Amino acid sequence: MGFAATLAIVVGLIHWYLYKRLVRDTLPEGWPRRAGAVAAVLLALLAPTTLVLVREGSVQWLAWPGFLWLALMFYLLVVLAVLEVPRAALLLWWRARRRRTPAGVTATPAQADGAVQAEPAAQQAVAAQAEPPGPAGGVATKGDVATKAGDPPGDGAGTGTDPAHDASRRLLLARGAAIFAGLTAAGAVGYGVRTALGPPQLDRFQVPMAKLPRAMDGTRIAVVSDIHLGPLVPANHAQRITDLINSVDADVVAIVGDLVDGTVEELGASAAPLGRIQARHGTFFVTGNHEYYSGHLPWIEEVQRLGIRVLRNEREELLVRGGALDLAGVNDIGGEEFGDGPDFPTTFAGRDPSRPVVLMAHQPVQARSAAEYGVDLQVSGHTHGGQMVPFNLLVKLEQPVVSGYGTVDGVPVYVTNGAGFWGPPVRVGAPPQVSLLELRAP
Repeated sequence: MGFAATLAIVVGLIHWYLYKRLVRDTLPEGWPRRAGAVAAVLLALLAPTTLVLVREGSVQWLAWPGFLWLALMFYLLVVLAVLEVPRAALLLWWRARRRRTPAGVTATPAQADGAVQAEPAAQQAVAAQAEPPGPAGGVATKGDVATKAGDPPGDGAGTGTDPAHDASRRLLLARGAAIFAGLTAAGAVGYGVRTALGPPQLDRFQVPMAKLPRAMDGTRIAVVSDIHLGPLVPANHAQRITDLINSVDADVVAIVGDLVDGTVEELGASAAPLGRIQARHGTFFVTGNHEYYSGHLPWIEEVQRLGIRVLRNEREELLVRGGALDLAGVNDIGGEEFGDGPDFPTTFAGRDPSRPVVLMAHQPVQARSAAEYGVDLQVSGHTHGGQMVPFNLLVKLEQPVVSGYGTVDGVPVYVTNGAGFWGPPVRVGAPPQVSLLELRAP
């Protein structure tokens, strides 16, 4: 089954589930439910249309409504799915309490809330004397009278259940869950938009490095990734990033891929402020997968024109604070389709193993290929820190480190959250970030 068909099936099932929980379970039959069904179909078409057409650059006006719906859809799905277990448990509990109600006893509103009201003894005695004889010569119960009148006491003898009462409770529960899910999803998306469009935060982290000379202790590397210049990004996005990096007095700046979502003609002016980044020993760049969607060769030329050194399966020896450090960079895995993939043997050929080496690689998973080359630290991005919690749990299935510091096959890896966003302009639990790594000698 192709990717497009799989995507269509998944999107269709998600929207069917949302329609069932938000529309069919909460609205009576008639035009409101029909209107909800039409809306569900249109939104189901909007989601994949946005992903395809906005990426192609043909209908940029669709980006805001389409991507915001994707974020809202995601959080509606998550909240409703989480509510399924307590919802089912509450329904079972209600039914169990109804079954314990004695047959023939009419459920009053107080009983619906769990309070069993008993008639005073005197009233019961009077009622018993007023009842006609039962079938066996005893006193007829209220249930017998109801049965003789053709009005059964419930939906089964001895169960005390009331279908209409159960239906009203199910409706109340469904509407409560829908309201809660809607408010929670809208709140999460609203908060996430504000976070995503806001300025990036600075994350400071100290990295121990066994081979680092004492003279180089405290070497600073500013790491930024996933800037994702595009139609939804604020106009001053690149300038904010540049200002933040320049404020930390870095020795080296590493831009580890996914700079843009568009062509040089569309976004060249937006990227121009990055040419004003200041670092003692230079600013370096490696490709991410999105460069290959946006025309990687023109962007490589443009980045170089801005005075940023592009490492394409290369390394450069840097003399920092009286010591030597190898800075290596490999192309992204996405470049393989374009004949421009990562080449680790070429990158590390002839390297002096006594020198510490820092590897720039867009995806954390590339550390598995770097393990045999004695890499002391890999800096990466790509994951966006998950971007929208709990999506980080799915990212973890593909990437060994989602955010921050970790170890992959013995290689220390630091993953920055990224300074931008992809798709929905929403970040929840993973704020935009520029990272400052301070290398520490033993």
